[in-house]
Amino acid sequence: MSLTHIFNVEMTCEGCSGAVERVLNRLKGQGVENISISLPEQKVAVTSTLSADQLLEVIKKTGKKTTYVGIQ
Repeated sequence: MSLTHIFNVEMTCEGCSGAVERVLNRLKGQGVENISISLPEQKVAVTSTLSADQLLEVIKKTGKKTTYVGIQ
């Protein structure tokens, strides 16, 4: 079952949000279905069958400070 997980990610520019999008796009077809990034709110919503912990680890690979908010 797919859930939409919300994360707070410290992003200051388009390059930051692009890095987050790139690492998550690699998982499309492997559990990640949709990615929505709000740079002004510094929020990332990921619709996926993967667990929040798995997604958190992937986003942290960008080097950005990331925290899990919850399910939308």
